Amino acid sequence: MKPPFRVEHVGSFVRPEKLLQAARERKAGRVDDQAFRKIQDECIREVVALQQSLGLPTITDGEFRRRSWSAGFIDAVEGFGLRDGTLSFRNETAVVGVASSPYARAPLRRRQRIVADDFSFLKKIATKGVPKVTIAAPDVMHYFLGPKAFDAYKDREAFFADLVKIYRDEIGDLAAEGCTYLQLDDTALPCNCDPHAREDVKARGEDADELTERYVRLFNECVKNKPKDMAVATHLCRGNLKGAWMAEGGYEPIADALFNRLKVDTYCLEYDTERAGDFSPLRHLPKGKRVILGLVSTKTPVLEKKDSLKKRIDLAAKHVPLDQLGIGPQCGFSSGGGSGQAVTQDDTRRKLELVMEVARDVWG
Repeated sequence: MKPPFRVEHVGSFVRPEKLLQAARERKAGRVDDQAFRKIQDECIREVVALQQSLGLPTITDGEFRRRSWSAGFIDAVEGFGLRDGTLSFRNETAVVGVASSPYARAPLRRRQRIVADDFSFLKKIATKGVPKVTIAAPDVMHYFLGPKAFDAYKDREAFFADLVKIYRDEIGDLAAEGCTYLQLDDTALPCNCDPHAREDVKARGEDADELTERYVRLFNECVKNKPKDMAVATHLCRGNLKGAWMAEGGYEPIADALFNRLKVDTYCLEYDTERAGDFSPLRHLPKGKRVILGLVSTKTPVLEKKDSLKKRIDLAAKHVPLDQLGIGPQCGFSSGGGSGQAVTQDDTRRKLELVMEVARDVWG
């Protein structure tokens, strides 16, 4: 089994209550690191068994060792601080919070391996499917603050140069551990499709289209030295926190650069609501690459209808050959990591079973 696959999931799963409770106990000093890691190991074994029982082609550790989807990177790299960005999370009725973003308050240095040790454990226990590593994409460290993202550097290029070194070192360690599938999760490029966000970028003295092109080059620089047998995917998301989102707007403003210049094999694209636009930007997809249509929402427990999903796939196939498409959830099931998620573990299973059924019906 080698990527690209017809079915993907983004990586995170709902944390079991025993894991959340152990994290609270550890923070309070009532559980030591060794005991906490043992509980993490148990929970990861369980979520791996779930994925294997469903027949999923890719297997992750549920991102159970990190506080949230991007925290694994931030916590492992010395020099980061957090400050409020310009985009807020919102739902259908209200703004629910401002998104905090990382910034370089000091020169960045990888104080420990970011996900390579996590992958080593995953590889040992995943007896079926391809173990997949997920990590935040490098442009996430810049987009939401722009010029305020790097206090410790003279300019953007110096900041990016240290980011490239960190990613290359980590990818080198992943390769040494036998990783053959890497996914970089990107909330920056899709938010750069939002007209209001693009105006914010302009107001802070930057050009949204220039950022898109520079971020593509940054991504490519980070993965440049990966082994030939390591497949690369990217997941694009407009934010997902307990059912809330940050941005909206179709992929057209970034589509040419995204599909034709970003060096990835698979695109996992958010497509569960009208906020992601229509499928017409998929016409830019060149041969040899695959798009996973994120048609099944992790923002709601409501189970989608099979016929509706198939109709959506048919619409997408008007712009790109069906053979270059697949299906999956639009985001991870627990990007924020903590309690209060929009879906339960049972919802997760039902949604992934649905994805597998639709894939078999459509592609055989």
